[in-house]
Formats: sequence, structure tokens, C-alpha cells
Amino acid sequence: MASGFFVLLDDIAAIMDDVAVMSKIAAKKTAGILGDDLAVNAEKASGFASSRELPVLWAISKGSLLNKIIILPIAFLLSAFLPVAIIVILVLGGLFLAYEGAEKVYEFIVPHKHEESEGITEEALTEEQILAVEKTKIKSAIITDFILSVEIVIIALGTVIEEPLTQQIIVTSIIAVIATIGVYGIVALIVRMDEAGYKLIKFSKSEKSISAVIGNVLVKALPLVIKGLTIIGTIALLLVAGGIFVHYIPYFHHLSEEIKMPAIIKEFVVGLVLGFAVLLVINLFKKVFKKKTV
Repeated sequence: MASGFFVLLDDIAAIMDDVAVMSKIAAKKTAGILGDDLAVNAEKASGFASSRELPVLWAISKGSLLNKIIILPIAFLLSAFLPVAIIVILVLGGLFLAYEGAEKVYEFIVPHKHEESEGITEEALTEEQILAVEKTKIKSAIITDFILSVEIVIIALGTVIEEPLTQQIIVTSIIAVIATIGVYGIVALIVRMDEAGYKLIKFSKSEKSISAVIGNVLVKALPLVIKGLTIIGTIALLLVAGGIFVHYIPYFHHLSEEIKMPAIIKEFVVGLVLGFAVLLVINLFKKVFKKKTV
């Protein structure tokens, strides 16, 4: 009986070791989405009054966790009874990611006006108005998070789709937890950068003191950090999308084998080309729909 117990412990250790390895692989696969998720949420969580940033972020975090609780069981059921659906959803998600990345590239190349958000300040609005606007922005952020969460869960699940269901559940759940705690924890630090900077400046004895210099750097760095994350997130989106197409669509898989260049470049090009193709189709559809409604 004692030997059987130790064999069981050895099996558990082996399973946990496999889970650790697969979790690492899944984390690498989802890193691009997490980068974009980080950039999107940092942007959405900023623009509020200083005293409201963390409460708003906490509300979005709870919504994100609820999204994962809804998505995970559905994904596991599909994996157990209709595994081909995971691949289909994965490819469709890849098209969405490619479109999103291509749209950002297009907006950079062909700049156009956007509606600027004035932010929410306690001086500009009453308390009731602030809460109403916050509620609307929180709802919008949670909906965006739902889409990104679907992509994260499906990509993570896609990396372990051939493994036993138990390991699929453990690995994908680990990635989902990391996606929620990790992303929103970092976002909280990012959106409080300027506040920390202002406090350092306020308590510094002179403008040339170390605390004042660091404070000014933190204040000026916030918009640059968000912009940098957006650029990195865009590149990551196209790489992740291209990777999905190259690995799960036979045509692109064979095409990539014939082209002699680094895999990262091939995946980026495939993601960008298909992204622009989807962008073109959607823009044409919008124009046709707009003409019919006028």
C-alpha cells in the first residue's frame, strides 16, 4: 500500500510537471493577446478622476473574471464533445485579430480624426453624472474584455487540444487566471504612474531633487507607455493571427514551408495580408450598408 501511495505521488508530480510545461507554452502563445489586452485596458482605465481609477479598474476586473467563468465551461464542453469547433473558433479568432491589427496599421498610415474623450473629472460633472458615465465605460470595457477573453481561452486551449481533458482544464484555467490577475495588476500600476509622480513632485524639496526628477519622468512616461504598449500589441496581434493561419490552415502551412525566411516574418506577413483582406471586405460592406440606409 505504501509503494502504491508513492507511485500515486509520482504520477501526480509527473502530471504537474506536464502542466507546468504546457502552461509555459500556452502562456507564450497567448502573450500577444495579453499584450494587446494590457494596452486596451490601460487606455480604457485612464481618463478618470484620480480617486476613481482604482474602483473603476476593480469593477472591470470583476467583470473580466466573470467573463472567464462563463467562457471556460463552454470551451471545455466544446473540446470534449466537438473538438473541431475549437479549431474553427481559433481560425475565426485569428481573422478578428488580423483585422484588428491591420486596422491599427491602416489608421497609422492613413490618419483620420477620432472623437477625443475629455475624460471624467470631479469638477466637470456631478457625482451622479460621474457614476453614470463610469457605468457606461465599465460596461464597454467588460464587453471588449469578453472578446479578448474568448481569444485568450481558445488560443490557450488550442495549444493543449490533443492532451487529456483534465490537463486541458488545468492549463487553460491557469492561463485565464494569469490573464485576469496579471493584466489588471499591471494596468493598475500603469494608470497610477502619474499619480505617484505628482506625489513625488509635491513632497520634493526642490525642482532638481531626485524625487522631483523621478516624479516628472513618471508623469511624462504614462502616455508614452500606453502608446508603446499599443504598438507592441498591434505587432503581437498580427504575429499571433499569422501563427494561427500558418499552423491550422494547410494552404498557408505548405506556403510557409516553401518560403525561405524566418518564421516570425512569415507569420507577420500572413497576418498582415489577411488582416487587410478582412479590413477591405468589412469597409466595403460598411459603404454598401451606408448607401442602402441613406
